[in-house]
Amino acid sequence: MKRAASVLLAVLVLAIPLAGATAIVDNQPASWSKPIRPYRVVGNIYYVGSEGLSAWLISSSEGHVLLDSGASAAGAKLIEANIQTLGFRLSDVKVLINTHAHFDHAGGLAQLKADTGAKVWASRLDEPALEKGQHFGDNDNGLTPFPAVKVDKAFGEGQKLKLGENLLVAHLTPGHTIGCTTWTTQVIDRGRPLNVTFNCSTSVAGNVLVGNKTYKTIVADYRATFAALKALPTDVMLPSHEEQGDLLAKRKKMLAGDINAYIDPTELARYATASEAAFDKDLARQQAARQP
Repeated sequence: MKRAASVLLAVLVLAIPLAGATAIVDNQPASWSKPIRPYRVVGNIYYVGSEGLSAWLISSSEGHVLLDSGASAAGAKLIEANIQTLGFRLSDVKVLINTHAHFDHAGGLAQLKADTGAKVWASRLDEPALEKGQHFGDNDNGLTPFPAVKVDKAFGEGQKLKLGENLLVAHLTPGHTIGCTTWTTQVIDRGRPLNVTFNCSTSVAGNVLVGNKTYKTIVADYRATFAALKALPTDVMLPSHEEQGDLLAKRKKMLAGDINAYIDPTELARYATASEAAFDKDLARQQAARQP
């Protein structure tokens, strides 16, 4: 978790705000654009992202849901190639969902929408950021623009997305962004029902925690999110950054024959606890810096 926060912080520090909503942050970690062979994780869930940035395809007989988009149009094209490598058609992707409105998870949405014809679903609080192409909230690293995308359906807590055999549920877990969304679903894998959580990021990543003028409830929101994640029944945690869940290591275990490589009912609670400790440390640092 600390490595995830430091990676994103480093990238945001290098952000160069350019004119227009289609500007993309330069100097991304190499892993964010490095291709990786797509694969099935559990049930009907497939990893279709780059080595370092997750994107998840949830397939069904009536079409597919794609979660997160990569950081840019090029990242979207990488995801599209992975979807096709698995034998799925882009035209069968019906809904695009998003964990949060930061460029590294939303920068490819506009391209994916254009190429698939899918509808974009997003939380109401992140909808304005996606449609402006710029995250909201005071951040020490400035703004990180990305291509704006029209949201077709905005939703609140508990929204259900039913497509074919799939039922996904949206849980608002704000802090990292004001509209950060964690998605849950249940799959059957080798005859076993598994609770799957696609958790939104919880790192501070440059967010102003003391005196945030555009996001005044940020500290309370983070704390509520930590509590919510700890209480969420989860057998399989699938995060938005590879290092947040050691996805590469789990993939190696699976290839070596470990069919339970991604199953860990305690992982999400541990992740939330570690995130909270990192948050408390950053909050204390910012509070100390404000002292006269």
